[in-house]
This record gives sequence, C-alpha cells and structure tokens, in this order.
Amino acid sequence: MKHLTAAALSLSMAAATAAHGQESASDSAIDAVRAVSPALKAYTTDDLYGDVWQSPNLSARDRSIVTVASLIARNQAADMPAEFSHAFANGVTPPELSEIITHLAFYAGWGNAMSAVEVAQETFAERGVSEEQLPEADPQLLPLDEKAEAEREHRVQESYGAVSQGVVNNTRDLLFRDLWLRPALKPRDRSLVTVSALISAGQVEQMPFHLNRAMDNGLTQAEASEVLTHLAFYAGWPNVFSALPVARDVFEARAEQ
Repeated sequence: MKHLTAAALSLSMAAATAAHGQESASDSAIDAVRAVSPALKAYTTDDLYGDVWQSPNLSARDRSIVTVASLIARNQAADMPAEFSHAFANGVTPPELSEIITHLAFYAGWGNAMSAVEVAQETFAERGVSEEQLPEADPQLLPLDEKAEAEREHRVQESYGAVSQGVVNNTRDLLFRDLWLRPALKPRDRSLVTVSALISAGQVEQMPFHLNRAMDNGLTQAEASEVLTHLAFYAGWPNVFSALPVARDVFEARAEQ
C-alpha cells in the first residue's frame, strides 16, 4: 500500500510538473497508473493536466488553491504532499497555505484540517519554514463592513437563534468578526477556498451566500465558471452538477442587478 501511495503521489507531482511545461521526472509512476488503467493515465495526462490545468480561464495559482481546498475538504491526504508542493510552485506561499488550513477547520471540520496539518508539517520542514514565518494567532484584523455584517447577523439570528444560539454566536464572533478578517489570506482567496470546499463536500445550500461574497470580493463570473470545470475532476461530476443550478441562479441574479 505504501508503494502504491508513493506512486500515486509521484504521478500527481509529475503531472503537476508537466503542467508547467517541464519534463516529467517520474515515468515509473506514470507507468504504474498505465499498468492499472491506461484510460485513467490518458485522461490524467491529456485532459486534466494537458487541458484543464493549461486553460487560461483561471490562473495556475488559483487552480492550486482550488485543488488544495478540495483535497482538504474531502480529507484526501494521500495527494496533499504533491499538491502542496505544486501550490508553492504556482505562487501560493507557506503563510497562505497555513491560513487555508486554518480556514477550512471551520468549513470542512477540525479532523480534516488536522489531517492537512500533519502533511503540511512535513512539507514545511522540507523547505525550512519556521513558525515565525507563519501567520500569528492574534493579528491586526482587516476592517469589518459593519452594515453588511449586521444584515447577515440579523438574518441568521432570525432564522436560527431559536434552534442554536451557540452556533449563531460563534458564527458571528469566530467566523465573520475574526476568521474572515485575518489578513494572511486575501478576501478573494478566502472566498475561493470556501466555495471550492463547499462544492467538494456537496454543501451547495451554502453556495449562494458564499459565491456572491466571492464575486463581491473580486472573483469574476468567468473565473467562477472555470472553478466548476476544475472541480469536476477533483470533487467529481455529481458534486459539480449539484452546484451548477446554484451558480446559474447566482449569475442570473447578479446580471439583473
């Protein structure tokens, strides 16, 4: 099993390297997949890395953020070492990866975040990343849009205060008055992480608010569309098809504004 996992990781890294136009250094890993499924090898090299990753509709950095968020949300730790390294090559910094993991503790669950921590610890150690280089626990927060937050809080309080006041309070205090204002991840990137995780986990009920927030934070409709295309490969077609009607409604509603 260890050998198979290593081969899978090597293939992911080799394909990721190839996506940058560099020569693959892991022909043996590619051969291992070919030996099991020639079709899977062809789809991976030709369609995923040869087509989707090469599309200019979403930057390589954004694609890595989407991929990392999807892996963490789905607790797919075997692919994390290669994709974390791929993310660094595409311009994601160690502080940003650290903050993505922190953010997803709230949106994908503590257990999934802890699995990512274990992998990231080794990845950081290999690159000499120290604790001093990572986002501090209590930074100076970004400014809060008081009006928008008051409206959001009112809606949630009205809908769910009688169901679980604790959830309502923690959503206000921990998420929207703290986590979302941490400066180590730009609001657009934080939204990109959230939307990617929601789609990957099949949590489309939360998408309208967060997709609108992502677009308010600077994600374009063309980029959001490409996120769906990208995630079809990483989260599966059923999860993406569940998200398509939600995205369509958000796009149409914004076009009418």
